[in-house]
Amino acid sequence: MINLRVKRPIKLPVEKSILLHAAQLTLESQQDIRRSDMSIVIGDEALLKSLNQKYRQVDTSTDVLSFPANEPDPDTHTLYLGDVVVSLAKAQEQALLGGHPLVEELQLLVVHGTLHLLGFDHLSPADKKRMQARQDEILRQLGLELRVTL
Repeated sequence: MINLRVKRPIKLPVEKSILLHAAQLTLESQQDIRRSDMSIVIGDEALLKSLNQKYRQVDTSTDVLSFPANEPDPDTHTLYLGDVVVSLAKAQEQALLGGHPLVEELQLLVVHGTLHLLGFDHLSPADKKRMQARQDEILRQLGLELRVTL
């Protein structure tokens, strides 16, 4: 199950189901992840800056952060993958700069963050190539023609 929470006072300007579908499709792309849970939080720039400072010691805002948990729920034995936190303000800014709709940028950030929960990264050239290929594949499956280089 995927939970989507919007931090107040933000009003989500897109249908929640679109973002949940992006996360679900990303999870389904990983064959060994069948029964799993995760959360998506849509917040403001201040929230992302605060989390970035606290957990990464980077004193600036960012567009998306992932917090892997990979812990089994003791009651359901379902794997809790973790949390993806998205900045609505950064998504709006990046959509405007990229010349595409906000809903597409939010889907991109959800896919990107969910891939991080699944263990993908872009620190080394090989990892970056692997993650880029998976992200591009999922975006195509969503019907998006975004080409965003990691």
